[in-house]
Amino acid sequence: MQNFSTKGTEDSSIQLLIDDKKELLSFARENIHSAVIGDSPPPVKKMSNEQLLKCGAFVTIKIKGKLRGCIGYIEATREMYETVADAARSAAIRDSRFSPISSKELKDISIEISLLSPFSPISPKEVIPGVHGLWIVNNFKRGLLLPQVAEERGWDRETFLDNVCIKAGLKPGDWKNKETELHSFTAVVFSDQDSDFKVDNST
Repeated sequence: MQNFSTKGTEDSSIQLLIDDKKELLSFARENIHSAVIGDSPPPVKKMSNEQLLKCGAFVTIKIKGKLRGCIGYIEATREMYETVADAARSAAIRDSRFSPISSKELKDISIEISLLSPFSPISPKEVIPGVHGLWIVNNFKRGLLLPQVAEERGWDRETFLDNVCIKAGLKPGDWKNKETELHSFTAVVFSDQDSDFKVDNST
């Protein structure tokens, strides 16, 4: 029986089977491992039609619940598995906020993948924390927060809007300015800590 999960999304264009999500999580972990130990990227296994869809994607790495790296791509320029693989490697060793993940840490990491819907203009009053992710643009300053960030931190609408401003290097409240552009998106979010998506961490 086909078992679809739509956790954290309103976007019906991305409907992966649970097995597809497990495969993407495993593939992300293999790429993180190879990046950390300095190996070439792992060979690509046969991918399902769903995994050949093009979409933006982020990979978030945590250790004991604390953020350890998060990198992603907002534009749907490559097939899903390629974007996930690149984001996973970058989150492991290229997130400038953190030192590169060490080989000793590999056994403790958890992985979350966010597959993004297309972006749409949105007014501040329409923003729903926990449902919408936000992309803010003001001249050369821009920033993004994933939908789950507001939910995890218990933010209300204004706090979410203020924090996406801060992420872009703007001041809280700059979302009210006429020159500020606000775009929303939804995301299919799944983690290897979810009961349905447990993967082998021994790689």
